[in-house]
Amino acid sequence: MKKWKVILSGGGTGGHIFPAIAIANGIRAKYPDTEFLFIGAEGKMEMEKVPAAGYKIIGLPIRGFQRKFAWSNFLLPFKIIQSLLQARKIIRQFQPDIVIGVGGYASGPTLQMANLLGIKTVIQEQNSFAGKTNQILGKKVNKICVAYPNMEKFFPKEKIVFTGNPVRKNIIEIEGKKSAAADYFQLDTDQPTVLIVGGSLGARTLNNAIRENHQQLIEAGFQIIWQSGKNDFSSLQKSIGSEPIKGLYLAEFIYDMDLAYAMADIVVSRAGAIAVSEICAIGKPSILVPSPNVAEDHQTKNAKALTANNAAVFVADKEAQGTLANTIIELMNDQQQRQVISENASKMGVKNADEQIVQVIENLLLKQ
Repeated sequence: MKKWKVILSGGGTGGHIFPAIAIANGIRAKYPDTEFLFIGAEGKMEMEKVPAAGYKIIGLPIRGFQRKFAWSNFLLPFKIIQSLLQARKIIRQFQPDIVIGVGGYASGPTLQMANLLGIKTVIQEQNSFAGKTNQILGKKVNKICVAYPNMEKFFPKEKIVFTGNPVRKNIIEIEGKKSAAADYFQLDTDQPTVLIVGGSLGARTLNNAIRENHQQLIEAGFQIIWQSGKNDFSSLQKSIGSEPIKGLYLAEFIYDMDLAYAMADIVVSRAGAIAVSEICAIGKPSILVPSPNVAEDHQTKNAKALTANNAAVFVADKEAQGTLANTIIELMNDQQQRQVISENASKMGVKNADEQIVQVIENLLLKQ
């Protein structure tokens, strides 16, 4: 069996890091002798998450452009040049058979250098609206793995392969776990439960909406599992009080997301690509509140790709504080609508995306 060498590059958020790890795990499952190297951005969360998953990572000094005025923007051209040169050095030393980009700051210089050096390259685009960097890189890479239809408006049609987004298998395996989930969260299996999740750092809009209305939801007979994220956890603890509230589980981060999904009757979430892919893979009815503070407003486009198929309910960020609680109550009390949304979400879900991406990589490497 050929021993391949693979570089995976990208990061910045869990939405880029976890797909990269899922792809590496998928390759390793089929080709256990493969040697991996991740390239990320210095100081970003991939520098912690990737080693925790058992892979080596090197950081580039790359940074993103700040939309608000910042002196660091004047240093950006130098950071880009430095990152390109460093990426070239890493690639030459490691001598990969293929370089896979998943988006994020480090992905641009790494893929650019791999293309210039004549190495096979693949992009994995998670969103329904491709970022500018991936659109530029897409002209040169060999294949582009996508998770949404109609992506030929961003990429050359002949390079596109529909694979879906790779999600962590342990998270979407939820069958038969509800009883264990109830014990874990100290909740009741017979009571309807809403899961609030806004990503690893949290979503202030979601947190403020639930902070103001959690009592209304509990009085409506619902239980709440609430991942607040890192940024708001302390203030939420202070405002809600130190005494436990029956039917409310609040945590900064939920590590056992399979149990949270198993317990949930409705998921309320931002519309990051991986969150949306997980929701579809488990077939749960969801209320999506896209973040407006992301490039090209791609979360709104992700959410609307589902709502166009009646596979989710859409709530605008600016309206969430006033309407989210009532939307949750209406959907929870409409069993027929929840069933329809669940079935439509399941139709859009892809559970073996990692295997399909491995097949794309395999086809490229076995051609040489």
